[in-house]
Amino acid sequence: MTALSIGGAAVKSKALLAPMAGVTDRAYRELCMGMGAGYCVSEMVSSKALSFGSKKSEELMEISPDERPCGIQIFGDSPLCMAQAAEQAMKNAPDIIDINMGCPAPKISGNGSGCALMKDPRLCGEITAAVVKASGVPVTVKLRKGWDDGTVNVVEVAKICEQAGASAITVHGRTRQQYYKPPVDYDIIREVKRSVAIPVIANGDIDSAEKAKRALDYTGCDFVMIGRATLGNPWIFAQIISFLQDPSLPLYYPSIEEKLEVMVKHVEKMVEYKGEYIALRQARKLTVGYFKGMRGAAALRNVAGKIKTLDDLYALKDKALSAAYSLP
Repeated sequence: MTALSIGGAAVKSKALLAPMAGVTDRAYRELCMGMGAGYCVSEMVSSKALSFGSKKSEELMEISPDERPCGIQIFGDSPLCMAQAAEQAMKNAPDIIDINMGCPAPKISGNGSGCALMKDPRLCGEITAAVVKASGVPVTVKLRKGWDDGTVNVVEVAKICEQAGASAITVHGRTRQQYYKPPVDYDIIREVKRSVAIPVIANGDIDSAEKAKRALDYTGCDFVMIGRATLGNPWIFAQIISFLQDPSLPLYYPSIEEKLEVMVKHVEKMVEYKGEYIALRQARKLTVGYFKGMRGAAALRNVAGKIKTLDDLYALKDKALSAAYSLP
């Protein structure tokens, strides 16, 4: 593939891993990068929490060599506080700093951060400019279509962020009020792409190699960013790369054994980084994705929701294999 970059930061492919709170920790980012993700981003980090010396927030910014190129995503509503957060993030040598102006969650947007920033385009520009000045690496901005159907202003905000120094814009084609329904508006993403000169990343509803190509072709975007569709399916990155190179080639799909082996390695890496107690409880919602399409998936998901130890995980794997190969 041709060389790809965002603001001079090299990117490995056109398929990028979206940041997801409670999901894209170090172990998950390493897994997806190993499967072909072009770039990954940390879970979002609160600039306000960093200003109070939050150890947990500082830990969220740790980056390992196996997940590069990797960005650190920060959120907040104060240009000064966001600039200070970017300075702290730079201690971890991220390849990119990403500003969250798209999170719809009430605890984020309800406090004036995330997508709520889009209600004040001027403030969006001030925050972007402050972070760009403090960072020393390319800065990207994650946006939504707008706050609601009456305030669809992503084109305006994207232009302002570009003028403030942003190196790329990610657009999720839904408003804050729409959350994750109805279907993504790819027309508005295409309009953003036509309105700015910097790279634009299409985000939302991309759950297959075919959908990724259609999104790229229709919007003209430079990259696609995949989030929920990667859960239990990190192979989607390699599938997208293959399909973009030659759509006539058959796509690779893992066997049940491979899916379960990757699931176990994923959780073992979480344990290595966080310890068994924390990791296994967080892994409950991550393991269920690996059972999609398997025989007995509902029962397996029920068991997955109760795992507490690695031995429980290994027993879950054996149960899934038994279910897959048992007589109907």
